Amino acid sequence: MDTLKIVVAGCGGMSETWIKTALGLPNVQVVGFVDVIEAAAQKRRDQFNLNDAITGTALDAVLDRTQADIVFDITIPEAHYPITKAALAHGCHVLGEKPLANSLAEARELVQAAQEAGRIFAVMQNRRHHPHIRRLRRLVRGGQLGPLTTVNIDFYIGAHFGGFRDRMQHVLLLDMAIHTFDQARFITGLNPVAVDYAREWNPAGSWYDHDASAMVVFEFQNGLIVNYRGSWCAEGLRTSWESDWRVVGQQGSAKWDGNDQIEAEIVTQAGGFHSEVGAGSADWDLPDAGDESKTEGHASLIADFVDCVRTGRQPETTGEDNIKSLAMVFGAIESAGAGRRVELGDG
Repeated sequence: MDTLKIVVAGCGGMSETWIKTALGLPNVQVVGFVDVIEAAAQKRRDQFNLNDAITGTALDAVLDRTQADIVFDITIPEAHYPITKAALAHGCHVLGEKPLANSLAEARELVQAAQEAGRIFAVMQNRRHHPHIRRLRRLVRGGQLGPLTTVNIDFYIGAHFGGFRDRMQHVLLLDMAIHTFDQARFITGLNPVAVDYAREWNPAGSWYDHDASAMVVFEFQNGLIVNYRGSWCAEGLRTSWESDWRVVGQQGSAKWDGNDQIEAEIVTQAGGFHSEVGAGSADWDLPDAGDESKTEGHASLIADFVDCVRTGRQPETTGEDNIKSLAMVFGAIESAGAGRRVELGDG
């Protein structure tokens, strides 16, 4: 098995998880670190005792010296476009932090560039690799609820990050809701058609410069309505980072608290004022063979991405697929700004 060489672009706090995971994989070598502050790149190199790794502030120069196979793009959203373009131009596969890009136009260009280069371009949607999201997905897609009609999602966390997020426009939708919107697609197996309604606002007392709360109503395929309510400056009674979910179908409903509690009630006999309901089959609570290695968040997604590079198969979170989730974000932003329904098309 040939050794795959990785260059890490963006050496902030999140990079530690990525690097640690990569170094735990067989036949993988981290050969370079890039950051606009070179001392940050050097710090990561020294932390992991990678004395032969190259550090620098320019990705092109480091790639020229290392002949890397993979670039990890862990930079801020504004840098995703130039970093990915440069990496693909050097023949590298790219796994990047969300969002895919800072605009739909940039995302489309990056997806096309990856296709033309014959390289894998995927995004870190680590929430897909969560054991209970996989459990809920099996329940919903197993069909016991019947055709889906409604999904309600609540996300309320008072997050005091400091740093770039406090200054960021559309911080909730761009930096967090992208995960939740992608989860909605993943769990239901359906794609969005339009944003029916959206509103962003910054509540009184917020420590963010721009809108940190939002409500969005999506229309999905098959007439499914997905309703999102969220805030990053809601103190007290926090939801899980995975949100609080209710999925309603014609034959039953399921709830997930975003932690480990999933419950469902399935219609056993219709008629009368209330239908009779029961727990239904528990087959969904048994992991599929394909899920067993995909429940460890960042670690599972990074390991799967590296395996895809080796085997040539496509990961779940390719840019070509994830652009549909990004379209939900920018559709919501557009709808909130224009005060009207926004058609999403195919992303």
